[in-house]
Amino acid sequence: MVTEPLSLPRLIATTREIEPVEALDFADPSSPTAWIRQGDGLVAAGRDLLHIDVAEDGRISAIADLWRAISQTTDIDDEVGLPGTGLVGFGAFAFDESSAQPSTLVVPTTVIGRRDGRWWLTRIRVADAAADVPVAEPIALGPSWSATLGPGVMNPEAHDAAVREALAVIASGEVSKVVIARDLIGTVPPHADLRRLVRSLTEDYPNTWAYAVDGMIGASPETLVTVAGGTVAARVLAGTRPRGADAGEDDAVSSALQISDKDRAEHRFAVDSVIDALNPHTSELRYGDPFPLELPNLWHLATDVRGTLTGGASALDMVRAMHPTAAVAGTPTDRAMAEIRRIEGFDRGRYAGPVGWIDANGDGEWAIALRGAQFAPADPSSDAPRAVSAHAGGGIVEGSVPETELTETRVKFRPIVDALA
Repeated sequence: MVTEPLSLPRLIATTREIEPVEALDFADPSSPTAWIRQGDGLVAAGRDLLHIDVAEDGRISAIADLWRAISQTTDIDDEVGLPGTGLVGFGAFAFDESSAQPSTLVVPTTVIGRRDGRWWLTRIRVADAAADVPVAEPIALGPSWSATLGPGVMNPEAHDAAVREALAVIASGEVSKVVIARDLIGTVPPHADLRRLVRSLTEDYPNTWAYAVDGMIGASPETLVTVAGGTVAARVLAGTRPRGADAGEDDAVSSALQISDKDRAEHRFAVDSVIDALNPHTSELRYGDPFPLELPNLWHLATDVRGTLTGGASALDMVRAMHPTAAVAGTPTDRAMAEIRRIEGFDRGRYAGPVGWIDANGDGEWAIALRGAQFAPADPSSDAPRAVSAHAGGGIVEGSVPETELTETRVKFRPIVDALA
């Protein structure tokens, strides 16, 4: 359902340049909203002005249409004029249209942004409300905390069986690739300051997108789509190896990944799915050969794809066209999605779904929600522990080995598990 009425209020967004600040100090400790990479990004302060949940089929299309309607009626006074200034919405979407977890778009009252050394503050209000939006104030960081985590529905034994089931389906010729995930579940203290988690991820994984939207927090290495000034770009990741113990072993791991028939086949499926999704919306599309992408704990095969948009498509239009990619679902996508529902036996929620932001021009940055965890809504009046769930997965193709796939999920869990420890 959509929690906001279709007769959405007319908004006013005002952006002004400011001196540098520690943006995360202004975020909500229990449910921060942030998008940060290499120090640049956006952080929400204050309360949500709009909080839109959609939980039925066609949810990304519904949110894209709502955003277009909101943008067209918003008065914008923007003296900075960079992507992410003026009106901004943050989104965290479910992986599967059938998920019980809603896809969510939030518009905060205050956004602090930084790009290319420039800082700004955007204040957003309802047009017929009081002109004075409460001034955001920094909030003292709460004490350190740690989570308790353990196996969820897909424990190591169940994961072994699931991978073998996926291999049987692949051997039958029904699919070429199926992504199988497993889950960890646990709790955090009831009043944990989640800004500590966001800060840890930005410091330990600066080259990823550190994201936090509606309780979904992580550090994703995989850009789903970026739209800016009529240009669309995506970075495709598929094919993974753990980092080596020393420089020599690390070089050998990177070289082995680049020549692995199994990993290159998995990567090609993912690249083809992105190209197929972008082609109808672009007049020109460019991409090169896969290259090894170095992250603190693993290597990925990566391919950058870039094109020129046609027809005025927005970032959300492109999210709708591209999700889910073969990197997080499989090939062919529809059949792989059916097998994921059958084999995994749990709701992925927002894991591997789109997460990011969009502005009134339709520009935006969206990643795939990987290396993260979903936190249950905070209840300030309760002293009960707060539930948290995390997921990690890998693409199963012909030649995949269950034991190796389990090791890959352990490596992919490390960023969020270490940050929660």
